[in-house]
Amino acid sequence: MTSKLDRLNEWVADVARLTRPAVIHWCDGSDAESAALREQMLADGTLIELNQQTHPGSYLHRSHPDDVARVEHLTFVCTPEREDAGPNNHWMAPADAHARIDALFDGCMQGRTMYVIPYCMGPIDSPLSRCGVEITDSPYVVANMRIMTRMGVPALARIEREGSFVKGLHSIGELDPERRLIMHFPEELAIKSYGSGYGGNALLGKKCHALRIASHQARQEGWLAEHMLILGIENPQGQTHYIAAAFPSACGKTNLAMLIPPEGYRRDGWKVWTIGDDICWMRPGADGRLYAINPEAGFFGVAPGTSAKSNANALASIQSNTIFTNVGITADQQPWWEGIDNGLAPVTDWRGEPFDSAKRPAAHPNSRFTVSAKQCPSYSDMAEDAQGVPISAIVFGGRRASLVPLVFEARDWTHGVLVGAAMGSETTAAATGAVGVMRRDPMAMKPFCGYNFADYFGHWLSFDQPGAQLPKVFHVNWFRKGENGKFLWPGFGDNLRVLEWMIQRVEGRAAATETPIGHLPTADDLNLDGVALSDEARETLFGFEHAGWQAEFAGIGEYLAEYGPRLPQALLDEQRRIAAALA
Repeated sequence: MTSKLDRLNEWVADVARLTRPAVIHWCDGSDAESAALREQMLADGTLIELNQQTHPGSYLHRSHPDDVARVEHLTFVCTPEREDAGPNNHWMAPADAHARIDALFDGCMQGRTMYVIPYCMGPIDSPLSRCGVEITDSPYVVANMRIMTRMGVPALARIEREGSFVKGLHSIGELDPERRLIMHFPEELAIKSYGSGYGGNALLGKKCHALRIASHQARQEGWLAEHMLILGIENPQGQTHYIAAAFPSACGKTNLAMLIPPEGYRRDGWKVWTIGDDICWMRPGADGRLYAINPEAGFFGVAPGTSAKSNANALASIQSNTIFTNVGITADQQPWWEGIDNGLAPVTDWRGEPFDSAKRPAAHPNSRFTVSAKQCPSYSDMAEDAQGVPISAIVFGGRRASLVPLVFEARDWTHGVLVGAAMGSETTAAATGAVGVMRRDPMAMKPFCGYNFADYFGHWLSFDQPGAQLPKVFHVNWFRKGENGKFLWPGFGDNLRVLEWMIQRVEGRAAATETPIGHLPTADDLNLDGVALSDEARETLFGFEHAGWQAEFAGIGEYLAEYGPRLPQALLDEQRRIAAALA
């Protein structure tokens, strides 16, 4: 009698023949398994115990100094036709890619344990969820996947029921940057990653599965897999609106997802609920609205800059049962990073050397924390809702020091897709390369879309069907700077003022001024009680710079032209319509 697990068992056997591990361990996700792995990692130095009085159940991991971020230049999408991967991805033919990376995998697990991790992305009983299996030789990956996914026995049971899963094969290899590759095979629903132990390259459920492979699945099956946070905003009347928002890495997704309302709003009874801080899967419901789940079960957040002021909820989340990666430590073994502002000082840096600020920061700029979402004070039980939450608004945003106002609303869905497609942001430390360079990052998916962006834009446009109740689309820019180079908008909790205006627009209750780029509020359209904005800030944050936008739309036209004849005509028409209005 054949079992639906036969395909999985055969694949595991094939991988074992290739990698030749000493032991094969099927992960069940139990507390006992987790404790045994932790003891093993403490014994061999993979983990360092932190102060168990101040941070119970928390540990530090130091990765190889050459292995601290995503490596986009070594990340490939392997489709039979180069055009299907698109100019937004590095491409390799599948046969060549398998041959090249399998040569690295050959015998790589000798003397090591091969861990088989069945996992589910999303609530275990949700029709929107999808399963995968990661094979790895890294116990650190097992520990992180246990936090970040629904891992173990229930996931294996769902795989047995459905018979389908994403195959992920990972080895840390020799951690040699010259022997490092991350390969995606969308048609095969497969991922192969070699030579890196860093989160985004090694936790294959995260960006590799939940975005690159899932975006391909979503296109085939009629849904969206997006690099977005999901938050709920509850008004004093007890009604909750859910918002999905896309920002490039290290542009404040986690801060917005865990936002604490300003004092006046808290007094009036406003609440913010966290559904997810990084990835959002959306599907049309029977009522025509888009419903979203967070496929992850935890947060893999950037540590530097996280403080009681910037994100009190994130700081509260990581006081226990947290894996810290590449942070500094204090004299009494507490985790420390730049911007924590807790009155303590680091003695050891992220490389394990005595801290010397002239040499390097205490924490790597892309150092991380991994923690269960359920530890967040603003966590919502709706994160486990099998049907997902209905999305009222989609927000795009990036880091723009000039030109882009605080907020504007797209005229309609097609305009909203153009707003997302044209999104630009200044680069951050989450990816290797220069920091502070403006690059187009459509829907914050440039490093993560598993197929040609031209087809992806077409897929977004396809949701505008008769009967669809699509969310309104907005663009925000928290990072506008004044003449003195300082930020003009206070940000953090005060961002709720902008979200409140969006909700009022969704409900048809707020005013806006029409411009060629969309609907802009004036300063009077927002509740700015208690916010001291200078005349320059008011003029700049709510202003519209005609000449600057003419140049911007010329640049957007040139950018879209890079996608050639596959680009949807509707998007080109929209760009030309706005460019003509600006002229």
